[in-house]
Parts: sequence; C-alpha cells; structure tokens
Amino acid sequence: MSRSMLPSYTRSVAVIAAIGLCLGFAFSNARLDTYSALLPLFEWMETTSLGVIGKTWGAVFATVEAVHLLAMAVLGGSVLVSDGRLLCLIFNDVPQRQVQDACHRLFVWSLLLSISTGVFMACGVAIKVYYLNVFWYKMLALMVGVVFVFFVRQPLLRHDIDRLNPWVLRMVAVASLMIWFSVAATGRWIGFSG
Repeated sequence: MSRSMLPSYTRSVAVIAAIGLCLGFAFSNARLDTYSALLPLFEWMETTSLGVIGKTWGAVFATVEAVHLLAMAVLGGSVLVSDGRLLCLIFNDVPQRQVQDACHRLFVWSLLLSISTGVFMACGVAIKVYYLNVFWYKMLALMVGVVFVFFVRQPLLRHDIDRLNPWVLRMVAVASLMIWFSVAATGRWIGFSG
C-alpha cells in the first residue's frame, strides 16, 4: 500500500527531505565550516571592480541602490497583488490565471534585477555584511522564498486554479506573504545594523 502511494507524493517527500537537510545543516558544524570558508570569497568581492566602484563612487552606489529598492518594490507589489487575488481580497473581477501569470512575470524580472543590484551593493561592503548576522538571515529568507515560489507555488498554480481547494490557495497565499515579509524585514534590518 505505501509503495503505491509514494509516486503521488514525490514532491511532498522531496520538500520534507529538503527541509530535513537544511535543518541538519543548520544544527551541525558544517554550517560553521561553510561560514568560515566563505570569508575569502567576501574578501575577494571587495577587491573586484564592482567592489572598488561601490566603495569609491558614492553616486554609482546610490543609483544602484535606488534601482534595487525600485525592483524590490515591484517584487513586493507583485507578491501582494497575486496573493491578494488568491485570498479573494482584490481583483475579483479579473480571472485568477490572468492575475497570477502577469504577477509572476513581474516577479521574475524584479527578482533578477534585485539580485543583480544586490550583488553589486554587497561587493562594495562585502566584509561588513559578512559579519552581520541579519545578512545571513536575509539570504536564508530569500532562498526560502525563491524555492517556495518556483518549487511549491508555481507548480501548484500551473494547474486549473479554479479547481483547487480555496483553503489550499489561502494557505499558499498566507505562506507566501509571511516568507516575503521576512525577506523585506531582514533586508530593512540590514540598514539599521550598519
């Protein structure tokens, strides 16, 4: 009986296994070893041309930071609109599929722009962010958010959304809002930690 049920739950088993691996990594010495091994990478990041430009040309850094903030605003807006529609709070007169597809396209482009500008900004202050615990929390939250969107949310919503249980849609929306709020809050916390 259990063998016949396993193929229908492979995604759930994979998610549970990934969570178990992450927890095992978080509570083992491997996490500290990895953290220590990353210091040379962060030292190198500051010596790259991006790091030198970020440190010496304040106007360039400020411009890239402004683009980063705008990209994050678009990302946050796409999350709020798509999850608001899943919760039936907004755009109830627009088909669910149309809202989700448009928001996902915006999400992907703003995520790519946020990551690329974030890398530039991190190069300018690489050693500083390396020693900030909140930076690592943000990276963890961002990784959870990306995995959630591309491996849980999108595969689930690719099917006929109208046939899915409304409570499943609400749980997905609430989980998404909580994850992306954590990303935004830890990102803002970095600004207060320096």
